[in-house]
Amino acid sequence: MQNNQPWYHGNITRSKAEDLLSKAARDGSFLIRDSESIQGAYALCVLYQNCVYTYRILPNEDKKLSVQASEGVPIRFFTILTDLVDAYYSPNLGLVTHLQFPVQREEEVEEEPEPNSLPPQLPPRNFTANDVKENEPVEQPSKSLSDTYLMRLQHMDLSTIPEEHQMAMQEYFRTSICLDAEQVQNGNLNLPGLKKLTMAICKNLNSEISRIVPALEVFHKALDQQLSPGTGQLLRQISTDSGQSVSFRLEHLTKLLYSIEDKARSSVFESIGYEGGHRKSLIPIVTFEVKQESLGIPTKMFLKVDVESGKLYFKKSKDGPEDKFFVHNKILQLVKSQKMHAKLVIVVETEKEKILRKEFVFDNTKKREGFCQLLQQMKNKHSEKPEPDMITVFVGTWNMGDAGPPPNIHSWFQCKGQGKTRDDTADHIPHDFYVIGTQEDPLGEKEWADTIKGILRNITNISFKQVAIHSLWSIRIVVLVKPEHENRISHVFCDSVKTGIANTLGNKGAVGVSFMFNGTSFGFVNSHLTSGSEKKLRRNQNYTNILRFLNLGDKKLNPFDITHRFTHLFWLGDLNYRIEYPSTEADNIVAKIKQQQYQELLKKDQLGMERNEGKVFLHFDEEEITFAPTYRFERDTRENYAYTKVKATGIKYNLPSWCDRVLRKSYPLVHVVCQAYGCTNDIMTSDHSPVFASFEVGVASQFVSKQDLNSAPQGGIQIMNCKANLLTKSKTKFFIEYHSSCLEKTVKTSEGENMEYSDGSIKVWFGSQVELTPIISDPEYLLDQHILICVKSTDCDESYGEGCVALRAAQFSYTEFQVTLTHHGEKTGVLTGGIQLHTSECKPTEKLYDFIKIEKDDAVSAKCKGGDLNKFCIPQPLDISNPNYMGVSFKSGSVVDKGWSYSMPPKNVPSAGQGGKDSKKVAYDVGTRSPPAKPFSLGEDEKATGMFDNPLYGSMGKSHGWGKDQDLQQKDHLTPPEVMYPPSKTADGDQERPPVPTPRNRSFTCSETKPQQSNPIVSHQSTHKKPVMPSRSEGGMAPNRPPLPAKSRPGIPEPQTSKPRDYRDSSEFPNKLRPPARPSQTQSHKDLHPEVPKMGRSVK
Repeated sequence: MQNNQPWYHGNITRSKAEDLLSKAARDGSFLIRDSESIQGAYALCVLYQNCVYTYRILPNEDKKLSVQASEGVPIRFFTILTDLVDAYYSPNLGLVTHLQFPVQREEEVEEEPEPNSLPPQLPPRNFTANDVKENEPVEQPSKSLSDTYLMRLQHMDLSTIPEEHQMAMQEYFRTSICLDAEQVQNGNLNLPGLKKLTMAICKNLNSEISRIVPALEVFHKALDQQLSPGTGQLLRQISTDSGQSVSFRLEHLTKLLYSIEDKARSSVFESIGYEGGHRKSLIPIVTFEVKQESLGIPTKMFLKVDVESGKLYFKKSKDGPEDKFFVHNKILQLVKSQKMHAKLVIVVETEKEKILRKEFVFDNTKKREGFCQLLQQMKNKHSEKPEPDMITVFVGTWNMGDAGPPPNIHSWFQCKGQGKTRDDTADHIPHDFYVIGTQEDPLGEKEWADTIKGILRNITNISFKQVAIHSLWSIRIVVLVKPEHENRISHVFCDSVKTGIANTLGNKGAVGVSFMFNGTSFGFVNSHLTSGSEKKLRRNQNYTNILRFLNLGDKKLNPFDITHRFTHLFWLGDLNYRIEYPSTEADNIVAKIKQQQYQELLKKDQLGMERNEGKVFLHFDEEEITFAPTYRFERDTRENYAYTKVKATGIKYNLPSWCDRVLRKSYPLVHVVCQAYGCTNDIMTSDHSPVFASFEVGVASQFVSKQDLNSAPQGGIQIMNCKANLLTKSKTKFFIEYHSSCLEKTVKTSEGENMEYSDGSIKVWFGSQVELTPIISDPEYLLDQHILICVKSTDCDESYGEGCVALRAAQFSYTEFQVTLTHHGEKTGVLTGGIQLHTSECKPTEKLYDFIKIEKDDAVSAKCKGGDLNKFCIPQPLDISNPNYMGVSFKSGSVVDKGWSYSMPPKNVPSAGQGGKDSKKVAYDVGTRSPPAKPFSLGEDEKATGMFDNPLYGSMGKSHGWGKDQDLQQKDHLTPPEVMYPPSKTADGDQERPPVPTPRNRSFTCSETKPQQSNPIVSHQSTHKKPVMPSRSEGGMAPNRPPLPAKSRPGIPEPQTSKPRDYRDSSEFPNKLRPPARPSQTQSHKDLHPEVPKMGRSVK
C-alpha cells in the first residue's frame, strides 16, 4: 500500500533524499525510503533547521513496524507504514519535530519501447481447455507461425541444399510445426516433428558416427591405459544407440576428439621432455632486426627470441652463427627509453658475472613492445616461482546487432585493427584470461562459448577452461582461463541487473562475474545502457542502479558497492554515450573521422564530459582513445557510417560515436598497465565494431609465510588522526569501520566528534588511535594488502562514504593519507589520517613486472660503457611503466583523479619496528594531485613534458590540466607519534642555513580554480622530504658501494641552489628511485642533473 503514498520513495539513495528535503526547505518536511543497511527496513528522513534527521523504521518478528526515536519515548507498533506516518503527524513522539509536509516522489520520464525490447523467444506456455474460448480455433497461432517460417524459407538461397532436405524443411514448416505447437499446448515438450526432421537430415551423419566412434574409442584407450570401465561403456552406448539425439551424440563425439588430441599432445610432449600435462602454447621463435651504434656508426643486428628454450640470441646476420646468447636468468632487465620510443637497453650478466648494458633501436615502437612482451613471457615461463605475480587479461566487448559472427573473428582476440594494437610478433602470446562481453547476442550460451573456445584453440593451441558464463536476455559475459590457472580460481559469483523500461525489462542492463585469483579479487561488468543521444541522464541512472544492485564479490563487504569490492574491476559494454553535436554536423563529423581528428571529437564525448564532472565512473581509468568511433556503421562495410534512421516519428540521427568502451578501477598502488585498446577493422556483420583491450595486472599469491608463526613477532597496523569532511546535511554522529581480508575481524572506532557544520558539509574528528591486527605479520604478505574504510552513521548504520588505503604506502614509516570518500558512485567527502605498519624486516621479492623499466634519457649515460657495475654508471631507470602504481594516471591529456594520495616522511627517519637498519630504504610519494614539496608554478614558455605520452601514438600535443575533482582543500596538518621523529640535524656543508625544524608532513592539492603561488623553496627541506619510487628490483645492480664524500652526496644539494624546485625530479635521489615529473612541469637540464658524481644509488 505504501507504494501509492507520495511520501514513499522506494530505494532512492540517502544523498538523493537529502537533496529532495533541501529543496522542500520547510521544517517538518519528510519522506520515507528503503534502508540501505537492513533489508526490509525503512528510513524516515525529516528536515529541521536545514538539517536532515534520519530514524530507522524496523519490523519485529510479527512484521510490525516501529520507529527508533529518542530514548524515554514509549515504542509504538504499527501494522502498515500509512498508520505509522499518520500517528507521527502528532508532536512529542520522540522526533526532532512532528511530520508536517510530505515530499512528493519525482516522476520518472516514460521511455519509448525500443525495437529490440522483447526478450528472447520462449516456447509457448501450456494452455488448459478452460483458457481457450469456444469460438477461437487453437491452431490459429500455429498457422501464423507456419506462414512466417515458410516466407523466410522462400527468401533464402537453397541452391546448395539437397532437394530431399528442402522438401523435408518445407513439410515441417507447412504441417509439422503446427502439430508440435499443439503437442506443447497439451504438455508434451518433446517436439516430435522437429526430432523427425533432424533425424532425416542427419541420417548419413548418424550412420557415420556409429561407424567412426568404435575406432576413436580404441585409439582413446591406447592413449590412456588408466581409462575407467565407465567411460568405455559410455562410448559403446554412444556408438550403438542411434536413437539418441544427434546433438547429444555430436557433443560427446566432440569431447572424445578433444580428449584424444589432448592426450596425444601430452604423450608427445612428455617423450621429448616437455613439461606440463595441459596443452600449452608453443610460441614460435621470432627474430627482430635492430640497430646498434658502434663508434657512432649504426650497425645492423638481429635479436632472436626463443621463448620455449629460454634463450636470447645476439646475431650479426640473420643466418649467422648462434654462439652468442643469454639464458633467461642472465637477462636482468629491459630499460625502455622514454625519449626515443624505439630504443631499448638490455641489461645482461656475463659468465664472468659482469653486467653489460646493450642498447638497441628497433624499427618502430610496436616492434619494441612486441620484443618486451616476448621477453616477459620467457621470464614468466621459466620462472621458479610456484605462483604467478603478474597475469595478462583480455577484455572484449561487441554489440553483435542480433547477427551471428562471421567465420573469422581472430583479429578481435589478437588485438588487431585500429588504435593501440599489439605487434604481429605477439600474436601467439596467449592471455591468461579472456573476458568477452556481448550485447544483442543472438546465439545460445553454449554455441557462443564453444565458438570462442574454438577460436582461442586455433590461435593459441590451448584448450581454455570456462570460469563462468552469464546472460540477461541478449546481454552476455563469458570468462575463460588457461588450464594451469583453473585451480587458482575460487569464489565465483554471477549476477545481473535490469535497467530497461521501469527497470523491469532486460533488454538493457548488466551482467557481471567475480572471482578470486589466488589472493587477488577480480570483477567484470558487461552493460548495455539506454540508447539515444538525448538520454544521457538516463544512462547515468542506469550506471548508478547497476553499481548499487549488482551483487558480486565478498558478501561481508555489504557497506561497499562493487567499485570497492575488488582489487581490479573492469567495466565494459555498449555504454551508448554519444558525441554531443547537433545532427547538422553529421557530415563534418564523418570528415573529421576520415582525417583521424579524434581528439577534437572526444571533447564532445558524453562519457568523457560526465566523467569529468564526477557524475559517472568516478575514479575509473580509460586508456586514451586513438581509434575511430565504433558505431553506427553500415553492415558489411567499415567505410560508411549510417547515421540516419527512418522511424515512424521521423528521421532519427545516430551520429558516429564511441559507444563501446572498456574502463577499469583498481586499488591504490597495485600494478596494472593497458597494453592495447582499439577496435577491429574486418568484423562487419554488426553496425558496431568489436572493441578489445589488453591489460598486464599484478596479482598476489595465496600467501604461505616462511616465518615460524610461533616465534614471529606479532604485526600491527596503526591508523590515527583521522578527520572526515562529509558532504551531508544529516544531523547525526559517525564512526569508522575498517575491513580487510588481512584482518582477523572488522574493527569499529568509537564515535567521532563533530567539529564544525557548514552548509551541506560537516567535519568529524576521530581522535583515538586504532590498532588493527593482521592474520599474518609477514611484510611480503602485508604490503600487497589494502584496508577498506567506511564512515557510517550511528543512527541508521548507513554508509556516508567509502575509501581504500594501501598498506604499501606505509612500507617504510608513518605515512599520511588522503582518501576521497564515495558512496553509490558519488563523491561524499574526504578522509585524511595517518597510517603506520609494524612488521618484521625482510627483503622484498622481485616481481615479474619489475623486469621492464622506463628511463628518462640522460646525457651522462652516454659516457657509461660496458664492464663491472662498480666501475661505471648504469643510468637508473625510472619505474614509470605503471603510472597507476604511483597514483598518477593520464587520459587524453588530463590528470585523472584517483581518489587517494599519500605523503611520506623523510627516508632517514626509522620506523618503529624497523629501526635504523632501514636507513638504506627510501620513502616515496604517490600523490595523485599533490607535489610533495612546496607548490610550484611554471613559466609560460615552458612546455609540458612528454614523459607520459603513449609511445605507440607519439606526443599528445597538449598540456595536461587538473581534473575537476581535484580542487580539494589542503590536508590539515596531522601530528604523527612523537617517537617517530628525533630532532633533525643540520646537514653537512649547510652551516649557513637556519636550523631544520621537525618535519611537517603535509600533502598539498593543486587546484585549477585556485592556482598555488610559486614561492622560493628552502633547499634544506630536501633532507626531510624525499619522495621516491618504490624499488623492489635491483636489476642486477651491485648491492654494496663505498659511501660518497659528504659534500658530494646526491642527497645534499649545492648551497647556491635557490630556484623553486620539484623534489620529485631532483638530483638528491638516485635516478632509479626518482619519481617522474608531472606532465605540466619541466625543468632545465641543469636542474635535473646538478654537477655531482653519478654513482647509481646513494648509500648511507
